[in-house]
Order: sequence, then C-alpha cells, then structure tokens
Amino acid sequence: MDISNSQSVSHFLQENGITPTQQRIEITQFLFKKQQHVSADQIISSLADSAIQVSKATVYNTLGLFANKDLLREVIIDPNKVFYDTNVEHHHHFYNTSTSALTDISQSDISIDKLPNLPEGTDIESVDVIIKVSNK
Repeated sequence: MDISNSQSVSHFLQENGITPTQQRIEITQFLFKKQQHVSADQIISSLADSAIQVSKATVYNTLGLFANKDLLREVIIDPNKVFYDTNVEHHHHFYNTSTSALTDISQSDISIDKLPNLPEGTDIESVDVIIKVSNK
C-alpha cells in the first residue's frame, strides 16, 4: 500500500469498508509505514505532534476497527498490554518483559504436536504462541 499521500490511504480505507477521516488517515499512515508492533499509547504519543489532533478514543476505536477488518492483529500480552501488529500473516511472538519489545517468530519455527480436546461445538480458530523472555 502506498501511504505517501492521503488520497491513496483514503482509497485503501474505502476498499476495506472504512470511512476515511483525517484522523484515520493519519493513524493509517503511521501504522503502515513499516511492519511493526505498536501499542495505542505509542501511536497517541507519536501523533501528538502532528498537525491533526487525534484523541485517545479515536486511536483505540480505529485500532479496534482495523483489527475487526483483519488489517491488524491484536497481540494481547496481558489485559493491560496490547500490541497491534501490522503483519497479519499467522506467526508467533517473543515478548521481552525487560524491554517490552515484541518480535516475530515464524510459524514454521514452532511445532505443536498435541492439543487438548476442544469443547463441544467449537473449532480451532488459531493457535497463538507468545514466549515471554527477560534479559539476563
């Protein structure tokens, strides 16, 4: 996706059933400038200096909308620590508790040989592995 101009971002949002607003365009340009893992607070902080004012509620609502549209993956480390991953391909993560850094692990680098019996009437949607590490 070309994020260099707001017209192409606007078109991208419309293609995904999202009404483009100036705030959503700003958030999209920040998010998709590279593959990254970011928290809502990081986005709010980065956009604080922009010419367009973006409220905390708008950031959270936009991230939720993008996750629902499968444009982002929500990676929930714990109820108070959520990252938004621009890589929507299935993969796993290392989470460094010392640095709060989230890094990708390829799906092929993890082997899951046995899963428990599923509750009746359910199917597996996905299996996400987060390996928590800390610096020595």
